[in-house]
Amino acid sequence: MAGFPEHAREEDYEVNGWIRFGLRLGVSAALHPFEYSKSLIQLGYEPIAPLPGKSLLGKPIMKLPNIFQYAGHIRRIDGFYGCYRGLAPKLVGSLVAMVVSERVADQLGLEQPEEIKDDSQLSEEELYVQFKTSLKRDIVLTVSGIVASHPFHVISLRMMAQFIGRETLYTSIVGSVGEIWKSEGIAGFFAGLVPKLLCDLACLVLSSSTIYILNKYVIKDKLGRQYNSGFTQFAVSSLLYPLQVVSTCSAVSGSRLMAGQPPIMPAYKSWVDCWNDLQVRGELKRGSSLFWRSQSISSPVIATSFAPLPKLARYQ
Repeated sequence: MAGFPEHAREEDYEVNGWIRFGLRLGVSAALHPFEYSKSLIQLGYEPIAPLPGKSLLGKPIMKLPNIFQYAGHIRRIDGFYGCYRGLAPKLVGSLVAMVVSERVADQLGLEQPEEIKDDSQLSEEELYVQFKTSLKRDIVLTVSGIVASHPFHVISLRMMAQFIGRETLYTSIVGSVGEIWKSEGIAGFFAGLVPKLLCDLACLVLSSSTIYILNKYVIKDKLGRQYNSGFTQFAVSSLLYPLQVVSTCSAVSGSRLMAGQPPIMPAYKSWVDCWNDLQVRGELKRGSSLFWRSQSISSPVIATSFAPLPKLARYQ
């Protein structure tokens, strides 16, 4: 904009960035009870007994509670504020990820472009340059952000996993840091990091590349490209969902929590060992469906002193 100082534009962009980040944090906080429920489902915890029912094809199944019923169960046990266990380290981790990733990108000379032009305004060569530049920056932001914030991610998951065994080992961020350091050392802060990195990086690269190729050779209208972006990201994230489950289980495995020890969870040597075990048991997709959930009728049940913990044969 003519006559508008350069430093003023930069400050305005930075302020807008923090406003968008604050809105994302607000939405994340509001949806935390559902994320809490999903994390417990990924760990294989089912406190509510399934009910007999039928699938769309008329096949007998055992229906599991949906995400709203699951969150309601947590609220009945721990109250309203109990639904937000693990939120504090999650928000701190998000803040750390943003600050660190932006600093790393700036140090590498990968600054955010002032304006990303519409695809229709660019030639094929300009479109490729914009795609390559954006992807390179996004990769740096993703890797640095995940690595910097992962210790807080582990703490958040373990705070939530305490619901299973009713422990109080992880009650604050400082206390959780001490617990992990004493019991597992520095490696404990990065439990489950590799599958999380693989999942997010693969999702970023595959979705960005697919969107670019389809927009360049197949989809020409603007509305179609908008739908293509959303559908592609959803499809790729669904394909890589098993890595999310493995990361969640690996982050809790090896801790002193009941949720991370036999018989509830085997003692995994690595995330690959975790993957192989869940694959054999057909549980790599557990939690992928949050509204229509079922298990095979023949699934055995592991009883605990707090609540039933079925060893589900397969989630649908």
